[in-house]
Amino acid sequence: MKQMIIEGNNTLTGKIKIGGAKNSAVALIPASILASGISQIDNVPNISDRDALIDILNILNCNVDIKGDQLKIDTTNLRNTSIDEKYSKKLRASYYFMGALLGKEKYVEMCIPGGCNIGARPIDIHIDGFKALGAKVKIENNKYILQADKLIGTDIYLRFQSVGATINLMFASVLAEGKTVIHNAAKEAEIENIANFLISMGANIEGAGTDKIIITGVKELYGGKITVLPDRIEAGTYIILGALVGKNLCINNIIPKHIESLTSKLIDMDSDITINEDNIVISKVDHLKPTNIKTLVYPGFPTDIGQPMSVLLTQANGTSLFEETIWENRMGHVPSLNKMGANITVKNMSAMIIGPSKLHGCEVIATDLRGGAALVLAGLTATGTTIVNDVEHILRGYENIETKLRNVGAKIEIKEI
Repeated sequence: MKQMIIEGNNTLTGKIKIGGAKNSAVALIPASILASGISQIDNVPNISDRDALIDILNILNCNVDIKGDQLKIDTTNLRNTSIDEKYSKKLRASYYFMGALLGKEKYVEMCIPGGCNIGARPIDIHIDGFKALGAKVKIENNKYILQADKLIGTDIYLRFQSVGATINLMFASVLAEGKTVIHNAAKEAEIENIANFLISMGANIEGAGTDKIIITGVKELYGGKITVLPDRIEAGTYIILGALVGKNLCINNIIPKHIESLTSKLIDMDSDITINEDNIVISKVDHLKPTNIKTLVYPGFPTDIGQPMSVLLTQANGTSLFEETIWENRMGHVPSLNKMGANITVKNMSAMIIGPSKLHGCEVIATDLRGGAALVLAGLTATGTTIVNDVEHILRGYENIETKLRNVGAKIEIKEI
């Protein structure tokens, strides 16, 4: 187990460069198996989720060449084999191999995927879509078995704008016969990034980034190339950090449009924020206005930034409300924040946050990826020493977090215990 030790209440200044988007990279890597030959993915973040997906590529007999932030994936000798729990449980995104293998091989055996405990995370929307395309699905001994003689394009109506289901159904459809239309599709920027990768392989996709994606199946895909777009969630986390303890903290390599739902809230709170073409500069101010946050599907306020944002609300002057609408267990970090001195009352999926609160360091536990990031922000804001246990959750999604924070003045280290 790893723990992070933070000496808090230090002003952070300098530049933090944002890496490639976790939520895009974890789908682009499985997408590579749809192609015949070698695909190249640039700007891949160095996170543990990347390594877990490469492990799965290895058991599928794909060759992966890593040079810095570049992956070259050769699927020439792909061998479709069962993906057991040892690999699937490490991350939720392992389920993208379902859509990719179904699309390419018409057969998948895979144990139920894992990931953070942020609530019930059924994949029935994915499964219903696979069935609509012609797949037969059964579950045996905690393992999904998907099989199809052939996949036939059809109209698929998603009851919820699920990012995972939208991507998985794109994967299953690009080599299907005829035309598939995904209605009520998720619109995240990451989906456009993934669609562009598939298009570079020879796929025929229109409408990615809108709620209606049209896919006309092709017979074969070839090696493609893509650059992972900047990570808007990493960017948002560090921007919030700048509002907490920054002095002209510059967050570089971002696409401001992708985080407008966050920056508009920071402006409403009277934060000291300057938005430039590809960076944001932000500083702490003494008097922040309270605000209300409600997480929504894109382009609404991202569920993945809700927990870090709740830390900033503890420093606002007054009462703020934080309502989570996507995952029912997004409040797992709140007991730790209250232990540190926050005044937060939770009811179901909502929290009332009264500030400003003087946070003090203590020992806490990261229960999930974004909740863990929230505790890091709290530790950097607090007086004294904060010890965050189960840091492995955080390392799944934040590239070189220790180094990036040290470079701007944080006193932080990660230890194996």
